[in-house]
Amino acid sequence: MCGICGEIVFDGTTANKETIARMNNKMTRRGPEHGAIYTKGRIGFGHRRLKIIDLSDASNQPFVDENLGLVLVFNGAIYNYKALRESLIQAGYTFSSTGDTETILKAYHCWGESCVEKFNGMFAFVIYDQRNDTVFMARDRLGIKPLYYHKTDRRLVFASSLPALLEAGGIEKEISSRALHYYMHFHAVVPAPYTLIQGVNKLCPGATMTVKSNGATVEQSYWSLDFRRDSEEERYDFEDWKRLLSDTLMKAVQRRLVADVPVGVLLSGGLDSSLIVGLLAHAGQKDIKTFSIGFETVDKEKGDEFEYSDTIARHFGTDHHKIQADAQKVLPNLPDCVRAMSEPMVSHDCIGFYLLSREVAKHVKVVQSGQGADEIFGGYHWYPPMMESQNPAADYANVFCDRSHQEFCDIVHERFRDKDFSREFIEQQFALPGARTAVDKALRMDATVMLVDDPVKRVDNMTMAASLEARVPFLDHELVELAAKIPPEFKISHGGKHILKEAARDIIPSKVIDRPKGYFPVPALKYIRGEYFDFVKNIVESPACKNRKITQDFYINSLLASPDTHITPLRGSKLWQVALLEFWLQEHRL
Repeated sequence: MCGICGEIVFDGTTANKETIARMNNKMTRRGPEHGAIYTKGRIGFGHRRLKIIDLSDASNQPFVDENLGLVLVFNGAIYNYKALRESLIQAGYTFSSTGDTETILKAYHCWGESCVEKFNGMFAFVIYDQRNDTVFMARDRLGIKPLYYHKTDRRLVFASSLPALLEAGGIEKEISSRALHYYMHFHAVVPAPYTLIQGVNKLCPGATMTVKSNGATVEQSYWSLDFRRDSEEERYDFEDWKRLLSDTLMKAVQRRLVADVPVGVLLSGGLDSSLIVGLLAHAGQKDIKTFSIGFETVDKEKGDEFEYSDTIARHFGTDHHKIQADAQKVLPNLPDCVRAMSEPMVSHDCIGFYLLSREVAKHVKVVQSGQGADEIFGGYHWYPPMMESQNPAADYANVFCDRSHQEFCDIVHERFRDKDFSREFIEQQFALPGARTAVDKALRMDATVMLVDDPVKRVDNMTMAASLEARVPFLDHELVELAAKIPPEFKISHGGKHILKEAARDIIPSKVIDRPKGYFPVPALKYIRGEYFDFVKNIVESPACKNRKITQDFYINSLLASPDTHITPLRGSKLWQVALLEFWLQEHRL
């Protein structure tokens, strides 16, 4: 797990080492164990390394192979690299290291741009091919690893985080009206290629981009999620699908043990993380390290799920670490938590993951986490109504989106009023081929868009802030592809995730399977009172906020007057949403 950055120049000048150094230094937490820069003519790459696979210096980056004329910077993990390496050795390639980094480079040389189709893992990488003076960029299928870039006629700069990219300089820090609409309307999800900063893009998940020497770019998608079943699959019954699911899930969890350091588990106490622990135990793992965090109760809303995480820890005899984070820890750490965000993320559990990751990193460098199961197996409350929907795009938007387009236009300043970008995007996504039913269209939207730019990004940012690598077995692309083909009624029925729950019954206690659905609760940021209210009030009434003029003064005043009444359909605080945006912009000097 690492951080990558670079500069590619098109105007005949050379890449600037100082520019690359600034970006690289900004990502030290992503890779505190080694940092280096490579420059040659118009190309400059930077890399920060967290040593997980091949702990020797032989896998340090930027990785240069002079014989093949290739230079690579890579962030992530390729779980099937050993099998690929054997295939490449059979094809005549030799290796100077034992890790996945060199495997990517040789795979590109052997199979060209289609090499990405052979990788099982999470990755964002950039290769300079000296043979044809081009740069090849790629991002994994589910967007688990980030890749930001900014392109002008003169150059292209890229980095693993948006704050690092801004260190390159020369980027106009104008807020995108389209992205602001997504943030305020589409539950703070700003889908690729957009970001809040006009002209700063994200490479799309499951996509590659080739950058030619004259600055021309060719972007291609190499993966999409298909919910259609073939004639044989149409004959499968529930037990057939459950058996396939159990086998594929076990493989996904085992793949994510590929490391030269111990691998722990973030154990929330919910079905998903509990099942990961159970599968590891059934696979023969001993002394599994598990980690849970809890917060104080507010208005009888419980701030922890220790009852269930303790049950799993006892049942499997894990080496369990229980972290109690009271309100006194939350507020002082919020600024650093926000600084760790590549983009503003309103979910309350960001601070939970941030605090948890800091403690976990004292014990292990790699953890498995349960993110993605709800989106892949239909665990959210908006899926059952979609089973009968006659207008899926509108029905989805009504339950998921934070406010109407009219409310958005009413509360923002005039320069940000434009089209209803969010509803237009939802309708376009629901119209794509590959999913027949309304609920499948909703699941595809959440798996390929919402998941990427909310939970997955949140976990990457918060764990990397503590130099901790998080792996997400529920986002193994083979598992995701299988889940898409499972008939929706097998997933959505019985309160959601039905088939996953039934597959889990042979693995973990029923108490955890049949419990009410829980979330990662941080009540202090849902019910903004006391010192939290003062903190938020200072942000939204600050001169910087007033001068930026994103939201109208009357709206800020109404939020402050009655924060508990301004709640989104998904039970988020609209006051926190506005405050976080301003706080993030201030922390990053935008």
